[in-house]
Amino acid sequence: MINNPNKLSCEHCAVRFKSVFCNLNATEVAAVNDNKNCVSFKKGEVIFQAGNKPLGIFCINHGKVKLTVTGEQGKDQIVRLAANGDVLGYRSLLSNDHYNATATALDDTDTCFIYKDMFFKLLDSNQNLSRSFLMLLSTELKDVQQRLTDLSQKPVRERIAESLLLIKEIYGVEADGQTLNVSLSREEIANLAGTATETTIRTLSDFNSIGIIELVKKKIKIINQKTLIAEANVID
Repeated sequence: MINNPNKLSCEHCAVRFKSVFCNLNATEVAAVNDNKNCVSFKKGEVIFQAGNKPLGIFCINHGKVKLTVTGEQGKDQIVRLAANGDVLGYRSLLSNDHYNATATALDDTDTCFIYKDMFFKLLDSNQNLSRSFLMLLSTELKDVQQRLTDLSQKPVRERIAESLLLIKEIYGVEADGQTLNVSLSREEIANLAGTATETTIRTLSDFNSIGIIELVKKKIKIINQKTLIAEANVID
C-alpha cells in the first residue's frame, strides 16, 4: 500500500460520472477532493481485511479488485469482482459492522479513500446520493440471491461458463476483442464459480478443445460467445 502524493483530482476524475458519486454538485466534489486520501495497491495486496472495522469507503479510480469470503474449511469464495468507478466497503460502513469480506487487488490499483464522517455528511445532504446507495445495496442483494441459486442448482460446467461471461462483463476484453482483460488464476476462477480448481482446469481444457475459448497461459480468449452463453444456460 502506498499513499499517493500525486492526489487524484475528483473534478477531473475519468470515472466520476460512471460511479455512484455522479450526482454530487461542485461544492460537494470539492469537499470530497479536499478530505480524501489517494492510496495505491500493488497486485496481490490486501485493501481491507475481513473482520476489521471500516473507517470509510474506497473508490476505485483505476484497477481490478476481488472480494473474497473464507469458509470454515479455509477455502475462499469470490463474492464480487470490482472495477473502475466501483465503491468498496460501503455496506459494512452503513450497517456499522465489520468487513465480512477481504478485498485484494487483482492488478495495480489506485483508490480514493473517503472517511466516514465525510461520507455520512454527503448522505445527509444529498438525497440523490442516498438513493443511489440504496439502489446499489438492492442490486448487490439481488446479485447475491442469484449467485446462491446458481451455486445450489446449476451444474459446475454451467457455473464456470457463466463465470467467464461475468468476468467479461465486468472487465471487458483487450484490443483483439476476444481476450479477457484480466489475468485470473485457475484457482481464482474456481473460487468465483464455487468449485474445485481441478474441475475448473478440466472444464476450461474441454472448452478449449471444442473451440469455445482459447487458453494462452493465464489469458483466456472467448472464441465463440454464443456457444459459451448456451453452455452457461443464461439469456444473452
